[in-house]
Amino acid sequence: MPAAHRFDLDAIGAGLPVAEARAQLERAVDTGVAVVTAPPGSGKTTLLPALVASRTRGLTVVTQPRRIAVRAAARRLASLDGSALGGPVGFTVRGERHVGPETRVEMLTPGVLLRRLLVDPSLEGIGAVLLDEVHERSLETDLLLGMLAEARMLREDLTVVAMSATLDAAAVAQVLGGAEVVDVPGALHPLQIDHAPASGPRLDERGVSETFLEHLARTTVVALDDGDVDADALVFVPGAREVDRTVALLRDLAPQREVLPLHGRLPAAQQDRATGGRPPGAPPRIIVSTAVAESSLTVPGVRLVVDAGLSRQVRRDRGRDMPGLVTVSASRAEADQRAGRAARLGPGRAIRAYAEAEAAAMPAQSPPEITTADLTDAALQLACWGAPRGEDLPLLTPPPSAEIRAAEATLRALDLVDAAGRPTASGRDLATWPVGVREARALHDGTARLPGPEAGRVAAEVVAAISDDHRVDGGDLPGLLAALRRGDAPGVERWRRERDRLERLGQQAAPGPEGTAPPPLTGATTPGERVGVVLALARPERIARRVSPTSRTYLLASGTRAALPEGSPLLGAPWLAVWEVQRAQGRQADGTGAVIRLAAPLAPADALAAGEPLLTEGRVARLDGGAVRVRERRALGTIELNSTPVSARQSDIAEAVLTEVRDRGVAVLPWTETATTLRRRLALLHRELGAPWPAVDDEALRESVELWLAPQLASLRSADLSGLDLVRGLRLLLPWPEASRLEDLVPERLPLPSGGSARVEYPPVPQTPRTSRTDPPSGEAASAPEPPVLAAKLQELFGLATTPRLVDDRVPVLLHLLSPARRPLAITDDLSSFWNGPYQEVRREMRGRYPKHPWPEDPWTAPATARTTRHATPRTGGPC
Repeated sequence: MPAAHRFDLDAIGAGLPVAEARAQLERAVDTGVAVVTAPPGSGKTTLLPALVASRTRGLTVVTQPRRIAVRAAARRLASLDGSALGGPVGFTVRGERHVGPETRVEMLTPGVLLRRLLVDPSLEGIGAVLLDEVHERSLETDLLLGMLAEARMLREDLTVVAMSATLDAAAVAQVLGGAEVVDVPGALHPLQIDHAPASGPRLDERGVSETFLEHLARTTVVALDDGDVDADALVFVPGAREVDRTVALLRDLAPQREVLPLHGRLPAAQQDRATGGRPPGAPPRIIVSTAVAESSLTVPGVRLVVDAGLSRQVRRDRGRDMPGLVTVSASRAEADQRAGRAARLGPGRAIRAYAEAEAAAMPAQSPPEITTADLTDAALQLACWGAPRGEDLPLLTPPPSAEIRAAEATLRALDLVDAAGRPTASGRDLATWPVGVREARALHDGTARLPGPEAGRVAAEVVAAISDDHRVDGGDLPGLLAALRRGDAPGVERWRRERDRLERLGQQAAPGPEGTAPPPLTGATTPGERVGVVLALARPERIARRVSPTSRTYLLASGTRAALPEGSPLLGAPWLAVWEVQRAQGRQADGTGAVIRLAAPLAPADALAAGEPLLTEGRVARLDGGAVRVRERRALGTIELNSTPVSARQSDIAEAVLTEVRDRGVAVLPWTETATTLRRRLALLHRELGAPWPAVDDEALRESVELWLAPQLASLRSADLSGLDLVRGLRLLLPWPEASRLEDLVPERLPLPSGGSARVEYPPVPQTPRTSRTDPPSGEAASAPEPPVLAAKLQELFGLATTPRLVDDRVPVLLHLLSPARRPLAITDDLSSFWNGPYQEVRREMRGRYPKHPWPEDPWTAPATARTTRHATPRTGGPC
């Protein structure tokens, strides 16, 4: 690679605010690690790569979060440099690569760089890595930050720069080992921001409402007609469906303008047409886009942005192992990024199609993807990096414990990691394949285990279809493949290129020496069942059997029930291999809450062979009307294949109780008042102090039932649960030595100034919805936690100035001050203010009603007492 080429930084950064801080940027780059924040439109995506390349040796690689952004950023930098793509500036995305021997800057996606890093942790030949748009908190970029921080320990000469327009710079700098933070000053061109809310709601039960999309289209056309009629406009909506519908509306309202869609499903040529600018003499344009145009992209000519203020985010249902895309309010950071597109190259205007109050209620940032995504791919990448589960790797946000362990369990079932979480030989190989882990397993095993010379072609066809963003009515994957083969389905050229690439990749991973390859799967008798084999090899937990001969509902091996869409060509298939299943809008007519979006029929023999890791045989004990019923059962996951009733044994009782709790929850257990109180006390400690104090909500206790309940069951002689000691069980969860402070932190009773004591009523255990990770609706604040309550006669608290507090003074107690008849007179967590104010009003009302009880004018000096005036004698006692 020639080192002679130097980018013309003055030309590339001409007129951009970032040029004013070039000296500071150069000093930071020379230190080897830096975090750069710059406002939207400051040119960091083009100037910084050129600047870094001019000051480092070797290739400079720059990640962009999306393939569209990679191509656009490379094309932009090459045009500013006056060179052709593949020369000094190149790019690489999955299935497409334009680099040459002269390339000094290579734009690529984070996934491409991740796989390079796994193959070569020292990144030989690469002098610098720039991670752009770090604020988006994509899973792959978060992993790259941690891995590159460690890679610099191998190569001190490797320059690493993280950059973004909106960023928690201090946190990123800490991950990178104390990187210098460079805050590039600068301002956009003048930007006018207006609000134009619709008269009705933006969302209805089906998602984005039709009336709101009509409002967006009208707002765009009116704004263009009233302003610069020659300007281009960029309209942001949350998803591809909304893009297509808004494009249709705008073409009707503004036939004189060119209206173009922009989203990830479009072919590269159409994406490039939308992002490449208006040709000379062409009519003004309106580009309707998803979030792909939110950052990194500069769409030439745009002076108007109309923002729906909505975002499409993944919400994962862990209990049913399925993702669901939900439409929520965008974050303030996203709104700022979108607005900045209008003033990128000149004065602009941004219209937010929502009220200012809605803008104020937006979350500051979207949740990090690591907290919501399927972590299967990430778990394998972390294992291959030598940091199973992300342990000891510097990460901005650690992966949620339950989700990363579930992902690791999936990898074990696919034989990609061992029991300790270390990658197997197959895992190390497949982690570097340019597809997801499951798709790689489908391609590898499908090529190896499908019979016939076309095995590799079939596996590649299936994986090319499922790894792209194709959609098909009825969930019929074999039907989709037939249409792609005929050439009459959208995206067919892209699919063919990917199929051919994957077929070559699969052939390179042919089975090993004779005797080491797994046995072939030979149950398939139709082309559709061959497709099902490939899916089942990748997702054995989603092998599914129809629940009855006339039903369209299937039970998946994972335990989820999901229904085929009405009229699906797959109706009637006894077994399915399901690739995609989503939460439904509402519940289906058959009671399921999930719908099958992509599947193929599966021969019964292949279902058992592909799902072999999930096959179980054994005794299953259950409680039934107070009796223990036992069956000898053979099952594929939760799909019962056959079962036979047998006599119960003593050892079956404990298992029957545990099964009852797992199925129906801890509410079936005999919760005494003492056990309930202890549980509430522990819940408050977990809420305020976290680990090591345990979570004790219903789902947490159900997940840990083996730890705290099973020891109580060994001596159980019948299915009568009334004798279970749940207090003893909960105490098994107490952490040591912290448990010795239980009574100090959350006492059962508090002493009163009168010498007596009162019971503390702790708030109910909050129930965390662990089956699905969802955030409160945008703008809806989480409800304040309930406080502990202490109820006592008002007279027993005379003289007490300080409101009692628990958990090392973290939690104030809410005092219920009672009348002699034990009725509430006042509720306060500020006792001093009560004595100095409202007490006198209470005294005037109560002294005539309860004349035998003391109502002194000065409650500060009166002795606290539980007695009447006639029997009152001064008593001393410790304050609360």
